[in-house]
Amino acid sequence: MKVIKNFNVIAVIFLLFILSSPIFAETTAESGGGLESIIKIMVAVTAFLVAVIMWLVLVYSEKSESAEESGFRKLMQMLNQRPSIDDEQKLLLDHDFDGIKELNNKIPPWFMAIFYGSMLWAAYYMVDYHILGSGNVQEDEYAAEVQVAAMEREILNKSGALVNEETVTVLDDVAAIASGKEIFIKNCAACHGMNGEGLVGPNFTDDYWIHGNKINDLFKTIKYGVPQKGMISWQAQLDPTQMQEVASYILTLRGTNPPNQKAPEGDLYTYE
Repeated sequence: MKVIKNFNVIAVIFLLFILSSPIFAETTAESGGGLESIIKIMVAVTAFLVAVIMWLVLVYSEKSESAEESGFRKLMQMLNQRPSIDDEQKLLLDHDFDGIKELNNKIPPWFMAIFYGSMLWAAYYMVDYHILGSGNVQEDEYAAEVQVAAMEREILNKSGALVNEETVTVLDDVAAIASGKEIFIKNCAACHGMNGEGLVGPNFTDDYWIHGNKINDLFKTIKYGVPQKGMISWQAQLDPTQMQEVASYILTLRGTNPPNQKAPEGDLYTYE
């Protein structure tokens, strides 16, 4: 009998720990703090205190075996209202199957409390979330998450984290072009000329291109370089935004007709 009671103690504490541990985990995972985190911490502490109280009740019931009925047993009887063995004969139904008979037991009060409680909660949820609109329904959560994702994407776009040879676009604002020109003069002019007229590297002001004339082609060439032609990869020295800026600046050099242009190289590209 004592072994069974010890098992009950362990089972109740384990169950309450399982129920409260997600709250602890979720609270620990959140770094924002605020009222919501405080409430979750309070709930977690309350669950822990309930576990301790249940453990004390069970320990007390073990020590009061000499009493006719412990407080814990009275509580369980009130929650279950399980009939005694003597009363089972009064609850037998008429039909049986292979000698197996059915008892007409009442639904336990704890189950009915949960059932009626769920009905009350459903009514409150409907009024709060779907009539008053003060609750955060699934559509609102989705809209909020989309808004946060859009903000994060905008931040990533500004930082250049999402810019690559597939997603790069031409920049046309004055600041970006000025930054691209500065990068070009500092890093590219030694091979391509101060005005893009071409020196060791090809001319950027005519309509001939070796590796393509699109922004994606230029970005890829800058990023990975052309080792067989002596051009290094710039992805270690320039971030994606800087490579996008210098590539956009290079496209503005077409048709500028600077002096001392290098002879055309590559294929002729037509422009609409």
